[in-house]
Amino acid sequence: MSVYRSADPVRTYYVYNAAWSFLAALSFTLSAVYYVRDAGLNPLQMVLVGTTLELACFLFEIPTGIVADLYSRRLSIIIGFVLIGAGFLLQGLVPAFLAILAAQVLWGVGFTFTSGADQAWITDEIGTERAAPVFVRAQQFELGGKIVGIVSAGALGLISLPLPMVLSGAGMFLLALMLAVFMREQNFHRTPREERETFRQMADTFKTGLAVARRRPVVRTLVVISLISGLASEAFDRLWSVKILTFTFPTTFGTSDPAFWFAVLGLVGTLLSLGTSLALNRFSPERLQALHPTGILATLALLQVVGVVGFALLGNLWLALAAMWLNTVAGTIAYPIESAWLNRHVDSRSRATVISMVSQANAIGQVIGGPPLGALGRSSLRSALLASGVILTPIPVLYLRLKDARRTPVEEVSPRS
Repeated sequence: MSVYRSADPVRTYYVYNAAWSFLAALSFTLSAVYYVRDAGLNPLQMVLVGTTLELACFLFEIPTGIVADLYSRRLSIIIGFVLIGAGFLLQGLVPAFLAILAAQVLWGVGFTFTSGADQAWITDEIGTERAAPVFVRAQQFELGGKIVGIVSAGALGLISLPLPMVLSGAGMFLLALMLAVFMREQNFHRTPREERETFRQMADTFKTGLAVARRRPVVRTLVVISLISGLASEAFDRLWSVKILTFTFPTTFGTSDPAFWFAVLGLVGTLLSLGTSLALNRFSPERLQALHPTGILATLALLQVVGVVGFALLGNLWLALAAMWLNTVAGTIAYPIESAWLNRHVDSRSRATVISMVSQANAIGQVIGGPPLGALGRSSLRSALLASGVILTPIPVLYLRLKDARRTPVEEVSPRS
């Protein structure tokens, strides 16, 4: 089989990100409208759908990250896409609350198999020094795939709301098959079968991740930031669509169908993110690839706070959308910068586990913060959205506190420290 896995890892990573982003956009663009129209979910059920998803991510993020470290990043990614595809198919084929909850568990667990493993895989294959520009470039491929996915979802959604989700699920299975054939893994060494002591190996790998988080200010702070972001994001992610649906959409091209407008809104936000990312990469690449990018990350975090608070307070459709897009653009640009920064502070053996720990902190925040803010949203949607913005306010300060942080050599941290 190795003769088939000859694709260049960087190209594979770009195609992988574009395909995953396309299929995700195909499934997610109209999901909020599908939940309300076809499945008949109320606001509380919508929040519970999100909480179920994040709880699944929380429970499985570390175990699946350890699997990627001990056995195979490639295998972990392939398993993940099979589970994600199954979840998307179930959600699209059965428009019922319990089926949608089960779908969240399936695709949430699948996502944890890919989370951390993909970044760890490409970093192992090409080295940490080449990873930063590749992450930024991959983000642009991802945005391109998302644009095509949004447009496709909008067109298919006018025919049938669940159709994009069903096609996305089938596409995930195809993507898993293509990765099984073409994705190579040359710089990862599995633990020999005779040396595997599963529980002890898992414990040692997890201890290494904890040691890194304790010893290195950057990793520790990014875990805290991820937790705070999670506390705020679950309610905003679920309730922004509820607020948008309270506005009256103008008739354009003979339709005011929310399926059409949600696709348009998603497309505009993605185009803005792509354009800003390309402009920064062209005119200020040193900021995107900075060894200590605290300044730009603090600025982007502040813009996210302004965007969320503005969206909560503004009563005009277009001004509210402008605030929402500001939040989206800032978050999209920040992600690859933060990812590259984190990867520089962990070694290969524990990389997937540490990245997974950061993701798990976000899931914990969403599980804890989502239901209370969702309950608040039942009585005052504006208050719930405003609270989300207020929760985000410490993040710019946390980035600035790392202004003088310097990289700690990976050799200083050991699982038995």
